[in-house]
Amino acid sequence: MATKSKTEAAGARGVRVIKKYPNRRLYDTDTSSYITLAEVKALVMGNESFVVRDAKTNEDLTRSILLQIILEEETAGAPIFTEQVLANIIRFYGHAMQDFMGSYLEKNIQIFMDLQQKMAEQGGGGLNPEAWKQFMNLQSPMMQGMMGTYLEQSRTAFTQMQEQMQKNSEQMLAALGLKR
Repeated sequence: MATKSKTEAAGARGVRVIKKYPNRRLYDTDTSSYITLAEVKALVMGNESFVVRDAKTNEDLTRSILLQIILEEETAGAPIFTEQVLANIIRFYGHAMQDFMGSYLEKNIQIFMDLQQKMAEQGGGGLNPEAWKQFMNLQSPMMQGMMGTYLEQSRTAFTQMQEQMQKNSEQMLAALGLKR
């Protein structure tokens, strides 16, 4: 019985497979055509599941392609990250808090995405970027309520992170025969 490769298995699960060739070209196996980084960004924006694999080694390159898209976006216009934020993120690499920070950022971004989705639903879903800007500048009770909810969820995520850190510390101390 023949076994499926990881790429074939990803395709069977409904995850779009994009192969990256040594010449840096990206090949979409769904459309059987080469695509650009801008088209990969469109997949992200459309919430389409995909994986980018090295055509030769089958190594998963999805993260590096996503980072490449972020780099292009950050250098193209109005960046999301200030130099200070980037420097602070870099400081977490190799730090004991690295895993916790990644988890915390992921939870907060998901909370913010959920908030944005709720706002889109309540605002009719058809708000263009300028309408969003006007809406975000409003000091309406609805906006204040949503931001209050976001802040509370963010605070909860931070509290959970602190509790997990404390639990891990206690486990480590117990493993070393030290008790708190």
